[in-house]
Amino acid sequence: MIPEPPILLRRSVAWSLVLALVALVIVVAWAHGKAPDLRRGAALYAQHCASCHGARLEGQPDWQTAGADGVLPAPPHDGTGHTWHHDDAMLTDYVRRGGQAVLDDMGVAMTSGMPGFGEVLSEGDIAAILAFIKSQWPPRIRAIQTERSGG
Repeated sequence: MIPEPPILLRRSVAWSLVLALVALVIVVAWAHGKAPDLRRGAALYAQHCASCHGARLEGQPDWQTAGADGVLPAPPHDGTGHTWHHDDAMLTDYVRRGGQAVLDDMGVAMTSGMPGFGEVLSEGDIAAILAFIKSQWPPRIRAIQTERSGG
């Protein structure tokens, strides 16, 4: 018969398991809290973005050709557009301040029709919308955009 380990050892193992479980719960809760909610992002996109960029992220027709007013139509946010060519900081700034403010700061001679949503959407809202948009891209495009964002 195998002798039973000392009670101190059994308690030590039990406490180690409890602490490991608590640590796991904390990490999972933290990660869940940090991960943007894609359903929320989809709802926010539908409410604030789809009227211009399309319900399926398809953008407006002829989005690469400026209208008579010199403004380019809203581009697609799916894999056929150019949204994924930009890093997260630029995309967030574009949504927050509007296209023209960002383009002017960058010295880009183009007229943007994109309004700023910084007064309407929180940083978390913007992050959720961008996470939803990115979730619709093919893996290769997501990987390229993640690299451009420093990740």
